[in-house]
Amino acid sequence: MKLYVVEDNIEGAKLGYDIIAKELKDGNLNVFGLATGSTPITFYNELTASDLDFTNTVSVNLDEYIGLAADHDQSYHYFMNEHLFAKKPFKANYLPNGLEENAEVECARYNKIIADNPIDVQILGIGENGHIGFNEPGASFDSLTEKVALTESTIKANSRNFASIEDVPRFAYSMGIKSILSAKKIVLFAYGEAKKDAIYGMLEETPSTDLPASALQNHDDVIVIVDKQAASRLDLTKYQ
Repeated sequence: MKLYVVEDNIEGAKLGYDIIAKELKDGNLNVFGLATGSTPITFYNELTASDLDFTNTVSVNLDEYIGLAADHDQSYHYFMNEHLFAKKPFKANYLPNGLEENAEVECARYNKIIADNPIDVQILGIGENGHIGFNEPGASFDSLTEKVALTESTIKANSRNFASIEDVPRFAYSMGIKSILSAKKIVLFAYGEAKKDAIYGMLEETPSTDLPASALQNHDDVIVIVDKQAASRLDLTKYQ
């Protein structure tokens, strides 16, 4: 994994933009794997403010809450429309269907989408417990798209976006870790002191299902962009 330590999320977003702009210019970005949450917002702002053209690019998102319609203001469909798709049209946008009650049907559908659209660059954030997508601790490194139960820590972290914690969905559809690792390149952003333990474990500890992001050590092209707070447990001399 290649580590970049930046001052803040604005500098991180600009670095991420430079990476994506080069991939697009070089013809290496036909399928773009996307993430939601507060972390990538500044990165999406860089994309929407630019002249980059994604009209020949397909997007595939990591996950979606189960039980929320696409037009629900806390769905990930809605988030992506607000922060990217409405401003930067793509050839096609794929997200899990949160209203599909049959998990077997929806997971099979989404796995086929990923198989038919191999991801060139996957954007990731990381949870405080080391989750990527909604792959919580204990998730198999061999997992494909699954219906997952959210942990209490993830529910609590996401409750800031809802009227009350009771409104936060308890389940989601998520790409599995094997699906994420199938991307040719991965770019992970992390900011803030709350992420320092997850970043340390991801980079320094033996890969373990106890910390899902540690599976990224098994991928040969991962770029990690963090601020100084998120990197504060690392011996940065090892990454120079």
